[in-house]
Amino acid sequence: MNTIGVLALQGAVREHIRSIEATGAKAVEIKRKEQLEAIDGLILPGGESTTMRRLINSYDFFDAIQAFGKQGKPVFGTCAGLILMANEIEGQGDSHLGLMNMKVARNAFGRQVASFEADLKVTHVGDDFNAVFIRAPYILEAGTEVEVLATYQERAVAAKQGHYLCTAFHPELTDDNRFIEYFAQMVEQSKKTLAS
Repeated sequence: MNTIGVLALQGAVREHIRSIEATGAKAVEIKRKEQLEAIDGLILPGGESTTMRRLINSYDFFDAIQAFGKQGKPVFGTCAGLILMANEIEGQGDSHLGLMNMKVARNAFGRQVASFEADLKVTHVGDDFNAVFIRAPYILEAGTEVEVLATYQERAVAAKQGHYLCTAFHPELTDDNRFIEYFAQMVEQSKKTLAS
């Protein structure tokens, strides 16, 4: 069985756990960096990116998450997780984990009151995915190796780069588990590749 961890420092951890379990994978709340050694894929949940970065530093996760990704193990960032994964953030001198070659805008669709839902066509996932946006970022620029999977109002809101995946929205906040299922398939594939 594949094991997918959710970084449990802040954000929609329980909802991600439920979604992972619905795909048939084992879900684990990750609270210590040592736990990364026992999982096959990692989700960085939504929350507040600056707070999450501070907690990542406080709990000594920064180098461990980067090393996890460099092993070829899949990482999926949702909302604030997308910001953590970008190598450039609009208006900020430095990035966070810098796992994906993209520039992102924080709170790009407005504050909490500007939360909304939209049906999106998502490559590899489906033509009618109900996406929940909460103080959502979006991708301003993506490198040539980054595949944009979905757009909303001509703004990129989901992308994939190799074994890295990100969304500006919260796939865990609906009962539609297809996006998490897609990540679980990436984890399955990478586990086979790393084992060979």
